[in-house]
Amino acid sequence: MPSCRHCGQELIPGKEIEGGFCCAGCRAAFSLIEGLGLDQYYQRRSLDPTQRALVPEDDEAQSLDFSVHAKSYQKDEQVLYLMVEGLHCAACVWLIENVLARKEGVTHARLNMTTRRLELRWKTGLADPNELIHAVAQLGYRLVPYDPKALGDAVSAHERMLLKCMAVAGFAAGNVMLFSVSIWAGNADTMGWATRTFLHWLSALIVLPAVAYSGRPFFTSALEALRVGRTNMDVPISLGVLLATGMSLWETIRAGEHAYFDAAISLLFFLLIGRYLDSRARGRARGAASHLIALGARAVTVLLPDGSRKLLPPGQVPAKSIVLAAPGERIGIDGCVIEGVSDLDASLISGETLPVPAKPGTLVFAGMLNLSAALRLEVTATGEATLLAEIVRLMETAEQGRARYAAIADRVARWYAPVVHLAALLTFLFWTMWVGLAWQPSLMIAVSVLIITCPCALALAVPVVQVVASGRLMRRGILLKSATALERLALADHVLFDKTGTLTLGRADLMPGDWTDKDLAVAVGLAAASRHPLARALARARPDILPEAHVSEMAGLGLECQGVRLGRRAWCGVSDDLADGVGPELWLARPGRAAVRFSFEDAPRLDAETTVSDLKNKNYILELLSGDRKAAVESLARRVGIKNWRSLCLPADKVARLEELKAAGKHPLMVGDGLNDAPALAAAFVSMSPSTAVDVSQTAADVVFQGDRLAPVAETLAVARSASRLVKQNFALALLYNLVTVPLAMSGHVTPLIAAVAMSSSSLVVILNALRLGRRT
Repeated sequence: MPSCRHCGQELIPGKEIEGGFCCAGCRAAFSLIEGLGLDQYYQRRSLDPTQRALVPEDDEAQSLDFSVHAKSYQKDEQVLYLMVEGLHCAACVWLIENVLARKEGVTHARLNMTTRRLELRWKTGLADPNELIHAVAQLGYRLVPYDPKALGDAVSAHERMLLKCMAVAGFAAGNVMLFSVSIWAGNADTMGWATRTFLHWLSALIVLPAVAYSGRPFFTSALEALRVGRTNMDVPISLGVLLATGMSLWETIRAGEHAYFDAAISLLFFLLIGRYLDSRARGRARGAASHLIALGARAVTVLLPDGSRKLLPPGQVPAKSIVLAAPGERIGIDGCVIEGVSDLDASLISGETLPVPAKPGTLVFAGMLNLSAALRLEVTATGEATLLAEIVRLMETAEQGRARYAAIADRVARWYAPVVHLAALLTFLFWTMWVGLAWQPSLMIAVSVLIITCPCALALAVPVVQVVASGRLMRRGILLKSATALERLALADHVLFDKTGTLTLGRADLMPGDWTDKDLAVAVGLAAASRHPLARALARARPDILPEAHVSEMAGLGLECQGVRLGRRAWCGVSDDLADGVGPELWLARPGRAAVRFSFEDAPRLDAETTVSDLKNKNYILELLSGDRKAAVESLARRVGIKNWRSLCLPADKVARLEELKAAGKHPLMVGDGLNDAPALAAAFVSMSPSTAVDVSQTAADVVFQGDRLAPVAETLAVARSASRLVKQNFALALLYNLVTVPLAMSGHVTPLIAAVAMSSSSLVVILNALRLGRRT
């Protein structure tokens, strides 16, 4: 589907704005940036272009030569991975990506909000990476070479800062409450104004520095947003805290009766509690990509030619190097085992829970865990060329995309700031001018409205579910390549399977037959000398037998050695009516002996029958579309339990069937091998593909699943439906929260303290509701 030229969200047919935009606001913003240029764009927002950067031009980080960190991506492209500091919301991501995309020579700019990793690609010789980074630095962001450890350290440092701020605010709130109790008790017994003012000043001496210190997380974020001409949810929070504190200080200076230092610092204390718990909860729901990246950052032990060992980061290990993987060590490179026998935990890559045996010749991938014994590996890929890095890129794409529900939440949040501020102003005017209440308590009611209307729950409704669902599927070896895949999978009602490589394993296996072990040994002796798929399948039955010498291979016929033939029926002198079989076959002919038939089949996946039964029980309509012969397709369909099947289907026939279903208002899911079925996968409403590890990046499907089982199809559909329900529940919770709390706040029944607790609780409820998806089995 076409997407908006400004924000990138998918356009709804019939509701797009002329020019390729989703709304008039996007068209105006795009025209402003495109027509004026960035300098005038910032000047229009009263920003001094020389003061945009968070760090000076001569800052050490900005003076780095980033070209030394660039790597070759393709024959005419280079790629650079950076960490962006100063991200606050999706608007930051959009701005950076669009500024870079408009630079000459840039072919790809993708920034992940979860990991803060920027992937930047450009045509060699057409762009200077230092100039590109300078353009982003002018927007007020700081870029450094990507370091997963630095990302984790930054998150930990932020949480420590929140904890310190919360401790200071809590200490101040407890002490100020003691003075407040004295004032409340004294007012009842006609406390004198001098004593009351003295206690107010003591409260001010405690609260003012505490607010200045503990309010930094909110004040800094709000200030940075206002500097670039926008607002975020910290703006009304900061405004509420500062209004309550400032009004109390004014009343204290003029020896007034009303001061709300206790409310201001308690409000900040409970807001910080909510922010800290929110950060911890988000950490549990943090993108799977960030955890995968951390796995790829472990040092690798390289064996040097002189026998010594050297620890190197994975990205600096040269190809063809020999590395040592110790027992219990997470492998950091892609490679091939050249020495040693062990077991590998490959659950991160394939989703398989059982250990995988490793021996010389076994391919291993970054992220696998060596379990039993030391292995020596020859490096085939490192850094961003590894399978783990490819999985990270797929995960980042799935986590950061703009799905339909996310677009709804963003559009609502876009109107939030002006509506909230207007509601608070009208509330204040109503209580002062209409009801006749004093301006001090009226202001506190307005502050409650500012705090309680914060759309935190709405903003989290979609992203947190998307991240948790992506993480759960990744742990099962299922990778989402499209951000909208979950929403489309939740709507799927038809499941169409390809045969070879999808319902089946895509490889021939020897079947039991009327042959002896001696017959098999003779046949394998010939077959081991050939690369033909059926010969290789036969050789797998007896891997201990070595190939015979002087074996001749006749193209299209078979193998021959000293009068013994293995191959086609006619070439081996067997008449067509001697045997009848559905699957492929090889015949063994020896002088003076009856010919022996070896039959093969492309076996169904082990759980194909149970998966098909599970899908039918969930009311999915199943079909089998295959280009294979009628007998083979009919046999497999009957075996796994699919009633509707079609044989001899060309790619165009599969596409036609999918278009027919879509025209009837259905939502077909196509499950194909990702290479042969690319047209059908692209034509389907949503698509999935089984894939070996090396084929992950080659499929055109929306979802890729690893391993030899078909259960991931049912698992993905179940997770998609659960995610859809949770998103709707989160929207309902956010809506219910606002419908209940906003009228209560405007009517004066909610204090700022209660508003802070309610606002923080709504965010936590939404996050905890989404985390239920990660715990389900």
